[in-house]
Amino acid sequence: MNSFVYLLDTVVTGNSADYVPIGIQIIFAAGFVATVMIATHLLGPKRKTAEKLENFASGIESHGNARQPLAIKYFLVAILFVLFDVEVIFFYPYAVNFKSLGWYGFIEVLLFVCFFLTGFIYIIKKGALKWED
Repeated sequence: MNSFVYLLDTVVTGNSADYVPIGIQIIFAAGFVATVMIATHLLGPKRKTAEKLENFASGIESHGNARQPLAIKYFLVAILFVLFDVEVIFFYPYAVNFKSLGWYGFIEVLLFVCFFLTGFIYIIKKGALKWED
């Protein structure tokens, strides 16, 4: 009986010696990565041509200045998408627990949908989703 209690005690509490293999594995992994990176840097070819030093843009020839300003519409639509996407995520907890929430939960979700639609109508009336300039 005492040996079982001792075994159970060591399994539950553990000690720092249990983490030594994990530490050794992390050291070996970091050493392997560092060794491979240094070896490829030292042994690899070094051909710096103008074509290799150009920025790669998915195989599309780059033209113009990358610093020219973009229309604010792109950022506005992206932020609105994220905003409404996050609001839709809040429907998931209700869908999971709708039986236990009862009528009180249903009324709360209706209020949430009303606020959601109010914001959406406001955005449409302000013309935030119109692409014409």
